[in-house]
Amino acid sequence: MQDVQPTRTGRRSGRSGSAHGPGDLAASPFRADRDRVSSSAFFARLGGVTQVVSPSGSGLLLHNRLTHSLKVAQVARAIAERLMADRENVARLDRLGGCDLDVVEAAGLGHDLGHPPFGHLGESVLDRLARQRFSLPDGFEGNAQTYRVVTRIDVRGVGGEGLDLTAAVRAALLKYPWTRLSRPQPHPRHLASPPRGASEPADQPGTGSAKFSCYSSEIADLIDARAAFGGRIEDWQQTVEASIMDTADDIAYAIHDLEDFHRVGILQHTSVSHELTEWLGHAAEFAARSDAEIAGDGMRPGCSLEGLRRRLHAKDDWIADDEAFVSAVKKVVANLVNKLLEVPFDRSQLAERSIAAFSGEWTQRLVEGIQVDEHPNTRSGHVALAVEQWHEVQVLKFVHRRFVLQRPDLALHQRGQDRLLSKLVEALDNWLIDRSEAARLPHRLRDLFDRARAELAQLSSDDPELLLAPGDTAPVDAERLERMSRGRAVIDFVASLTDDQAAALLEALSGRTTQLWSDTFVL
Repeated sequence: MQDVQPTRTGRRSGRSGSAHGPGDLAASPFRADRDRVSSSAFFARLGGVTQVVSPSGSGLLLHNRLTHSLKVAQVARAIAERLMADRENVARLDRLGGCDLDVVEAAGLGHDLGHPPFGHLGESVLDRLARQRFSLPDGFEGNAQTYRVVTRIDVRGVGGEGLDLTAAVRAALLKYPWTRLSRPQPHPRHLASPPRGASEPADQPGTGSAKFSCYSSEIADLIDARAAFGGRIEDWQQTVEASIMDTADDIAYAIHDLEDFHRVGILQHTSVSHELTEWLGHAAEFAARSDAEIAGDGMRPGCSLEGLRRRLHAKDDWIADDEAFVSAVKKVVANLVNKLLEVPFDRSQLAERSIAAFSGEWTQRLVEGIQVDEHPNTRSGHVALAVEQWHEVQVLKFVHRRFVLQRPDLALHQRGQDRLLSKLVEALDNWLIDRSEAARLPHRLRDLFDRARAELAQLSSDDPELLLAPGDTAPVDAERLERMSRGRAVIDFVASLTDDQAAALLEALSGRTTQLWSDTFVL
């Protein structure tokens, strides 16, 4: 560990010569980084950003991106503390580049800084618009936007750009340490068994990896952040601290989204119970049916769960195990269906205790199932869940996906959000195009445009191929570079809004409000 420590604590250029910059109260540079993340305006903004659905109208406090990030940081630190208590694990972790509790916590707090309004729906809308309207081959990705926020967009003090975080913390934020198309080489999406997230979306061939943590404009920063880990981990592999953060994210997501939808009455005991118990009672029958039969009879209880079992074998045969899957389904039936969901949530103390018990017991169980692997499968990190707990998380996430995300009423809600974001991006782009309004552009939008134009011009000069989409051979001319610059600026601007700010801004731009000054948004 000692031989990499100076590099991992080293600061980016432009930082003061002290171990921590002016205004930092913490003695540790990693703890100072954690404080920088938690005091960022982008972090505070997450309180107004949807996790899955907006809490509006429910009368209940549901998780948002801020409360989710706090829980991820809490779980991540608990995982790290547990691993560091074992001397053999410490030796393994040191050989892989080391593990610091404050680095882990900072990554947990900061991992969602770049996520846009309206959750994952907003992410997919902005990606589509970035690629199709503005010809940006990188498109938009929430994790890559997070890295752009901490290295470019956010402001720490009067000089420099970004939060000026240590290399260790920046590396820990790289959940998917590659760009969409080009870095590293060979790109991990071309591996025989690509890392999780590196494959191309089945419905978007030729667009590059589905998930990635860095745009082409931040490649140099990615290389710098991971330089200390060369020779210890593969170029496409997460650092130990990133792996811990990623696992904590999975645990928090699997648990608290189920809590939320039990609170609002969406997770119904009967439907969830019927799906899981029907499969348990007829597992052999389901297994004997063909894929076409299972797909064609998808409305029958148990078929969707059988589909999950088959997908796990197809994608993760290195860990998928039928005995562990059966055990996981039984565990979820016993603890989620027969304990939590059996009694409707009525806001009583008993109901709140039931949710607290469910959350506490599952979090403890999953954290205790964490293990270190120096030579993991390409679809896993160095820190991951053991086989039994891994299957339990898959079943918990299945319940959320099957009985929440696939609901028609949620689809209706999200289609409206899609239209809202699309119209907002169009309106802001038109404002940028209007030369007569150049002096009255929102100051932040103008700053982002100037930054994007300079970055893309530099890329065009240094490595113009980074600005080309797959199969695109035409050189990037001045007109296209201008369009791409507008696109990156508008996407950066919209991604920095809360849900309410996005809605209010579109209302104003559409002329549907007569209110001149509003505290909902400030331009």
